[in-house]
Order: sequence, then structure tokens, then C-alpha cells
Amino acid sequence: MSPPFKPSQISAFRLTRHHLVNQTSADLATVCQNVCGMQAQVMSAAEMQLWARMRDLKRAEIHSALWESRTLVKTSCMRQTLHVIPAADFFIYISALKRSRAEALRRNMSNYAGVTQKETAALNEAIVEALRAGAMTQPELIEHLLPKVGRNVKKWIELAWSIQIFRSALVEGLICYGPERGNKTTFIRVDQWLPQQKEVSEREAKQTLLRRYLRAYGPAALRDFSRWSGISINEARAVWESLDDELVEVAIEDKKASILRADLQEIMNSGQSVPILRLLPNFDPYMLGHAEKNHLVESSCYKRVYRNQGWISPVVLLNGKVIGTWSFTRRGARWPLTIEPFEKFSKTIRAMIEDEAARLGSFLETSWEIKFSK
Repeated sequence: MSPPFKPSQISAFRLTRHHLVNQTSADLATVCQNVCGMQAQVMSAAEMQLWARMRDLKRAEIHSALWESRTLVKTSCMRQTLHVIPAADFFIYISALKRSRAEALRRNMSNYAGVTQKETAALNEAIVEALRAGAMTQPELIEHLLPKVGRNVKKWIELAWSIQIFRSALVEGLICYGPERGNKTTFIRVDQWLPQQKEVSEREAKQTLLRRYLRAYGPAALRDFSRWSGISINEARAVWESLDDELVEVAIEDKKASILRADLQEIMNSGQSVPILRLLPNFDPYMLGHAEKNHLVESSCYKRVYRNQGWISPVVLLNGKVIGTWSFTRRGARWPLTIEPFEKFSKTIRAMIEDEAARLGSFLETSWEIKFSK
């Protein structure tokens, strides 16, 4: 085992790997690949997650990558949540996560509506056939499906949230998200939307996903990877052990974790010469990589960041530690931007926040009225 690492070394390593030290000149697909995707239940939050890592980024560039060049794709991934990932990595995520997600979904469909595996397969076929002519909105697709499915599937459609109806086809990699129509989501067939790409075996996909996870979030423990990916602990252990020769166990204060052997020297040499302050939006991936969050936020402030029903607040991050939250309201030409410190901020920190806020305002094409709460 290597000598214990200082928290500052770990933070510097992770901040660098997340493109949060010097916002990168890399392209959107590379940034998404390096942090294992942007969480996108709220699409505006995913856009700001990319902004936080890419200086001078324009929203139009993200829209172009998603809906024109299609170098990015939006689909359901880790923890059954929506993500924006590189299109070239689509089948890595699908193959790595399919088993655990499909088993969980089949249990739910069977327990709540009596849907059989055969009926699930028939539902997927009906969805793919319905999308033969192109993208459809959720209501359009449901209306098209209802006359074609059996009683159990109709019961599932009545019971499930709208996204759950299409979850199996998403899990199998048959469909993904298409361009929005106004405020309505659309689905589209993967074989018609993405460039043809080689499918990846489950073992290879899981190994690739674990390597990328550790590059971005290491050092980490097996439990962290299981929680982050949504893969069961036993399934995660199997892939973890398959990379045993590539891993090194390290100490972080009084805990043990693992990193890729190839990253050991970089972490040992990591450090911060200047303060790094960033405004991270809702659900930022930097906040989601580990089961325990005490390296990110003090326990007394935990519920101000990790809120009810899985909601994660936008945060002020200083050197890898949360020192406050922020929020804004869309109102007229100048939007109120409220900063809520956990402790009193120095003039230097306030000035850094104002600089970040100005850059965010440029990205959102607005100007702010900044308010620091007591």
C-alpha cells in the first residue's frame, strides 16, 4: 500500500480529471467521456455542467453536438437516470449496465402489472416498429402503442411514469432521446439516429466503465462504484476483481480505496498552487461519484446540498469542498442570483464568485443581480 494521501492531493487530482482546474479546450465528447457523462434529468443543468468545464462554451454548440452532428447522445444510464454521453461510447454504457437494469425492470413490471418477459420483448418490438418513420413524443408513442399491447402491458402503462413505459427499450439500447419538440421529449431508434458502431461484450464494457470511473473519481472503493453505477455489489465485485492487476490500494486518512496503477504517480504529484473556485449546477457529476460525501460537504450542511427526492443543489466549490449553495430566478432582463454561504466569505472569495457568475451569465445570455445571503 502507498503512503497515505492528503485530502488536498485527492481533490487536486479529481478536479483536474473533471476539467475544473483549467477549463479545457477539449471537445464536448471528450469532456463527457472523461467524467463518464453529464447527468441530464434537467437538461439546462447538464448544459451548465459542461459550461463549468469548458471556457467560452456556447449553448448552441451543445445543441449542435446532440441534434446535428450527433457526437453526443441523451439516454438513460447510471442509476437509471438520464445522461448525456459520447455517441461513440453508447454501447459501452448499454452493455455494461444492461444486466442489472433489465433484471430490476423485469421484477417491477412483473410484480406491479404481471408483465412477462415475452410481453416485454413484444412491447420493445412495438416501440421500435412505431418509430420506423422517425421520432415521436411520449404521448404520440403511448397513443400508438395502446391498441397493440395486451392487458398486462396496458396495466403497466397506466401504473408507470411515462419514462418507465419505454425503459426496457432504452435499457436494451434500441431507442434513445431525440430532438425536443417545444417542451415535449421525443424518442428515436438508435439504428436510425446514431452512426453504426461495434457492439461491446458485457465484460469488456464493464471493465472500460470501471477504468473510466476510477480515472475521474479515484481513489474509490467497491461500494462507491456500485452506488455510482447502479450495478449490484456482487456484479460490481466481479468486474472489480477482474481488474485486480491494474489496481493499487491506497490510504486516505483512515480509509482504504483503490486507484488505477497508471494514476499513482500523478496523484502523488498532485497539488493546488492557487485556489480553484467553481459554481457547479444541479446534479453535477463531481458531486455524485462516492457513497459517502464527507470529503465534499460538512455533515452539518449535508441536507442543504443533498436534498429530498434525490435533488442536488447547485454549489459553490472551493478547492474541491462545498462552501455554499446558489440559485437563480428567471425574471426579466436581469436575473437575481442568490449565494448562500455556509460561513462568511472573504472579499477574495466573493470576488471569485462574482467572476464565475459573470461567466455563467455570458453562457446563459443574461446579466445578474448578485445577492449574498447572511
